Amino acid sequence: MPVSPLETYLREIGDIHRSGAGVRETSYYPALSNLLNDVGKSLRPAVRCLTQLRNIGAGMPDGGFFTTQQLQCHDVSSWDGSGPTPERGALEVKSPADDVTMTAMSVQVREYLETYGLVLVTNLRDFALVQRNGQGAPEVLEHFTLAASEPEFWTLTIHPQKAAHELGERFVEYLLRVMLAKAELASPKQVAWFLASYARDARARIEHADLQALTAVRTALESSLGLTFEGERGDHFFRSTLIQTLFYGLFSAWVLWCRTHRDNEDFDWKDAQWSLHVPMIRALFEQVSQPSKLLPLHLVEPLEWAAGVLNRVDRTQFFATFREEQAVQYFYEPFLEEFDPVLRKDLGVWYTPEEIVRYQVKRVDHVLRTELDIPRGLADPRVVVLDPCCGTGTYLVEVLRRIQRTLKGEGEDALSAQDVKTAAMTRIHGFEIMPAPFVVAHLQLGLLLTSMGAPLQNEERVGVYLTNSLTGWTPTASGVHEPTPEELLFPEMTDERDAARHIKQEEQILVVLGNPPYNAFAGVHAEEEGDLVDCYKDGLNTAVQDGGWGIMKFNLDELYVRFFGVAERRINATGRGVVSFISNHSWLTEPSFVVLRQHLIKSFDSFWIDELHGNRKISEYAPDGRTSETIFAVKGFSSGIRVGVATSLWVKSGKRKGSQALVSYRDDIDNAKAVDRRRALVASTESPDFDAHYAIASPARGNKFSFRPSNASRRYLTWPTIAELASQDPINGPIERRGNSMLAFSSAEATMTGLQAYLNKELSDDQVAAVDSRLTKSSGEYHYVSVRTALKGKVTYDPGHLTRYPFKPFDVRVAYLDASLQPLFSRPSPELLSQRVFDNRYLVTRETSVVAPHSPPFYYSSLVCDYHTLAVEAKHIPFFLRSQARSIPQLFGERERPANVSTYARLYLASLGITDPDKDVDTAGAIWMHALAIGYSPAYLTENADGIRQDWPRIPLPATRALLQSSAALGKIVAALLDTESPVDGVSVGTVRRELRCMGTLQVSPGHVLDTVAGDLGITAGWGHGGKDGVTMPGKGRLTKRDYSAPELEAIEAGAVATGMTLDDALTVLGRQTCDVWLNDLAFWQNVPVNVWNYVIGGYQVIKKWLSYREKTLLGRDLTTDEARYVTEMVRRLSALILLQPRLDENYLAVAAATSRFRASDTDSVGPRSGVVASDTPARIGGTE
Repeated sequence: MPVSPLETYLREIGDIHRSGAGVRETSYYPALSNLLNDVGKSLRPAVRCLTQLRNIGAGMPDGGFFTTQQLQCHDVSSWDGSGPTPERGALEVKSPADDVTMTAMSVQVREYLETYGLVLVTNLRDFALVQRNGQGAPEVLEHFTLAASEPEFWTLTIHPQKAAHELGERFVEYLLRVMLAKAELASPKQVAWFLASYARDARARIEHADLQALTAVRTALESSLGLTFEGERGDHFFRSTLIQTLFYGLFSAWVLWCRTHRDNEDFDWKDAQWSLHVPMIRALFEQVSQPSKLLPLHLVEPLEWAAGVLNRVDRTQFFATFREEQAVQYFYEPFLEEFDPVLRKDLGVWYTPEEIVRYQVKRVDHVLRTELDIPRGLADPRVVVLDPCCGTGTYLVEVLRRIQRTLKGEGEDALSAQDVKTAAMTRIHGFEIMPAPFVVAHLQLGLLLTSMGAPLQNEERVGVYLTNSLTGWTPTASGVHEPTPEELLFPEMTDERDAARHIKQEEQILVVLGNPPYNAFAGVHAEEEGDLVDCYKDGLNTAVQDGGWGIMKFNLDELYVRFFGVAERRINATGRGVVSFISNHSWLTEPSFVVLRQHLIKSFDSFWIDELHGNRKISEYAPDGRTSETIFAVKGFSSGIRVGVATSLWVKSGKRKGSQALVSYRDDIDNAKAVDRRRALVASTESPDFDAHYAIASPARGNKFSFRPSNASRRYLTWPTIAELASQDPINGPIERRGNSMLAFSSAEATMTGLQAYLNKELSDDQVAAVDSRLTKSSGEYHYVSVRTALKGKVTYDPGHLTRYPFKPFDVRVAYLDASLQPLFSRPSPELLSQRVFDNRYLVTRETSVVAPHSPPFYYSSLVCDYHTLAVEAKHIPFFLRSQARSIPQLFGERERPANVSTYARLYLASLGITDPDKDVDTAGAIWMHALAIGYSPAYLTENADGIRQDWPRIPLPATRALLQSSAALGKIVAALLDTESPVDGVSVGTVRRELRCMGTLQVSPGHVLDTVAGDLGITAGWGHGGKDGVTMPGKGRLTKRDYSAPELEAIEAGAVATGMTLDDALTVLGRQTCDVWLNDLAFWQNVPVNVWNYVIGGYQVIKKWLSYREKTLLGRDLTTDEARYVTEMVRRLSALILLQPRLDENYLAVAAATSRFRASDTDSVGPRSGVVASDTPARIGGTE
């Protein structure tokens, strides 16, 4: 973490003072200059402070602030008076014993002001920015105090880190404002920065203040909005809301005030409330800005400063840039990014690019005309529109513009603008729960109407309401609401709530549209209608054999799902209508949302889905190989959300053809750059055959009502899922969530000193943090103090719990696995750990995969693997089960180590003459080895990609015993190559096969010798770097692609012939080029075939992922010789696996062509994993499809 400039400054000042060797003033110039230059370098252009300037007629100031542009043009060291004057003002320094205010009013400073315009006066502990007032006298613009007296200041220098923590952010902000005080102020982004800077200062002033004076406001807000501000984060949210309301209200009032005042007039922030149109927000602003509230909270000063900045703005230039309909892009988002970026992320407040908004609104207008037979579309007075999460009003602005276009096309007249205004006031509605964007929404819409020639008058307002969109849709039992004392105190809030409730309960809403929030803020608990999401959970965790879905773990907590519930309910109440959202795309296919999808296709008649990609959580790539940017990425503004998104348009028209809703799905907007994707989206609306861009999906129970068209073969859906073949549900792998503090790269590094300290009851919390602070950070269900209190002295550290642990495919670490450590080790998976008996083996798989669906969905290991060994929830199928954990039919008898094979699978095996799967490893594992052989077949993966993506992989069961055994034999070869704990003769040990011998060998550049002591095994080529929250991100590294050399081709051909392949066959699967993979500038692994380098298992590029974690800056050391040679082993194992692919494809095609006709449904009383078998149940066996 970078050191604060204030901490460095105080430390340097303190060192000089305590040395006793300096003088009272000039000895401290270097430290002060370092501080100012450290802060100034972040500006563009950067600002530098030069000390002890020459006299140019006003005396010799102690310093001056120059831009780097000035210094590039002049040799300031030889400045003779003809060079530049300090563009950003002068500096006057005194000793800490002097009084800054007196110095600021001195004759000397007055003379400096005449020449330099601005002077920063400081005594090292107190800073005052001085300018001339209207009468030419010195006037302090802004003031900042580090310490009130000299003794306090020297005490402060003893604890610089503490001081920096308390004051550092505000102090640096102050100095930045000083250096920008003379800069031109004309762009909305510059104004946003200044106001955000003052807002941060204001927030810091009230962060720890007693807010008793505002208790009534807080309670009234909570009551009106149906939410509560809970705990520390809730307090922070409330304070942040207050400050945002003040400063957005101030800005909005200034913008409106500028419309009716001359440029030479000054704006007075105390009159801001009179420019605000909305009674509720005016009342809130009045309450927050009362002197009785502001004075105790010390907010007058930053508001005065903010008004001063607004009065500095070049209004002509500002309003030439500030387009009303893009107030969010130009002001709101930059402000919030600067003011509180963490809150901005937590709330999912992102700018929705205008192209997306325009596309959605245009599509809504179109289907109103074509599907609902409303020829005028949105312009029809009967069409009531609601954006239930309107934020700053972007969608509502576009709806009004679309209405204006329609009126213009019809032949507008002098009343057309009034028609738009009437729509904005009476039937185009928005709901917003946050006061700050609510203010901006009213500003945007008001300015839009003004630009159209229909300004709001007096108490007129647009139909945007401050309300909780998730409540109030159903009338109360009595129909009468008794006002609370707070509501009586603030009747404007009661009126606001009642107006919103009228829309919710009385209006016939025909259109619901917008960009619903992705996150709920942790500090705010909002009420909601009780069953908004409950209806989408019905039957999810009910067993399949009981008519449910058997989905035990699901996630419907994302906030946008609640808005889906609101939209569905509202349109059903109206009887017809349109919904258009842009949202996380996970609801389209993921199993958790199956009931939601089932609901929607019953409620609506037609859907149009536009997949927009940009999933940064999985590093999604476009078809051209470039990174797929989030669709929200706008250069210079919001970086956008990280999840992949889709727009969806739902229509309830009553024109359904047949019993099934029509689901149209589009996936051709896949450009890498977001701006290109948005342009393509908008341009497509001009296509003469728009619907030709869409494919038709077929939601059905067999595909969990997926809204994505599937390329899985029809026969694929008849095969059993991998989960149906196991007696026990697949078990999650462990997940640590403590920054890998209980994992190590090697046994030598697995000292677990942090864990030992944590469990040592003799050590304090501070002592534990000093050893390993990762263990002391509370998050989620892990509360450090209470968890440590429960564990220390009760759980004993035991090195016997250290075990080798596959963290990713082929990336084996060392972990401390002990079930008693939960939730310190967040999810140690005790059920799985209990299965580490009988030399157990594990088939590792996952239920769904949004990542690389063409990569094998299986892994094999003799070790318990991490939850993220495969992307998206790696689950284990143990080959054997402990007796107490099984569900095995008594028919098959008791065994010490029963095979983890379901009743269905046992009956299938019995149909082939295999009646005792418990007897040995080979028999117990036959089905799992067969599954490995199928799952690593490229033909299987390509043919069934969509089916594999959306659910457990389905596996065809061979019709004959011989076919099962031959497939299982191939699977054993795959397993051997994947099993890092067992050597493979001819691959990793013994005489290595000819074609593998030259692959992945460690080499050094010509003319050099590999010196392990000198760091030649350090990975410094850029394969990985630290991302947010310590997450390792892959880098580009250094890769040299080339043709094979003649000896390499000769070796590959010799190996191919030995296995019945031709050279062309081998190059087809390995790739026709090879790579040299560099560790650093000297060393590299030679001849890594391109398809080996690119090989992905479970969503992870195996070799590149391994390298990314071991970049020297992350690993903290060089590779050992064993680790460097392990890469060679990985290359050879993966090469052997890839060379096996033709046989794996041949095997899959043979099995798929001769699949057993045995079905779970053939046994009426036996479910796939049932523990009871009816003795009279016939099993139909034999035959092929």
